[in-house]
Amino acid sequence: MSNKITPDQLFSDLITKQQLTLDKVPSVHLWNPQKTGDIDIRIDREGRWLHCGREIKRPTMVTFFSRLLKLEAGKFYLVTPVEKWQITVDIAPLYIISARRELRDSIQAVVLDTHTDDTVVLDKNHSLIIDHSDFEEILPLITIRDNLQALVSRPVYYQLVEWGKSKALSNGKRELFLESMGSQFSLGEFIL
Repeated sequence: MSNKITPDQLFSDLITKQQLTLDKVPSVHLWNPQKTGDIDIRIDREGRWLHCGREIKRPTMVTFFSRLLKLEAGKFYLVTPVEKWQITVDIAPLYIISARRELRDSIQAVVLDTHTDDTVVLDKNHSLIIDHSDFEEILPLITIRDNLQALVSRPVYYQLVEWGKSKALSNGKRELFLESMGSQFSLGEFIL
């Protein structure tokens, strides 16, 4: 029998903190009212919430609204138990503004924070995906909760790249990857 400690055990304090932030989110996945209509709210590329073209400047209001987000069939909604309003999202509804890493017993955990007070540990359930569908730029996205993703801000992405390690691939290229919680997440391929 092995006494090897798993990453979840090693970083249980971080997992607990992550769960506490998720516990602040109501059970919107259980709310299924009919669509009420469209509302002129747009979340732009940098996670700014705009109502009728004007930025909502109160952080507590933005955080409150972010807790009512739901993704259904590729469309974003603000929901309550009795209403469902469709909104527009440019790229992702959440935005990563900071990252830090912790090293314990030579295992790394990358902890990410959104501008709406979500904290997640990069792991198999909160994975990093590099979206190449926009040919002008790559879009690093992190799954936060209930299939909602956050766009990683450019400074945080560069920080993740700095923490990355490269490995040779069979096609002659190299891949940059980031390790967290015992998993590897690709940051992209490159040629030397």
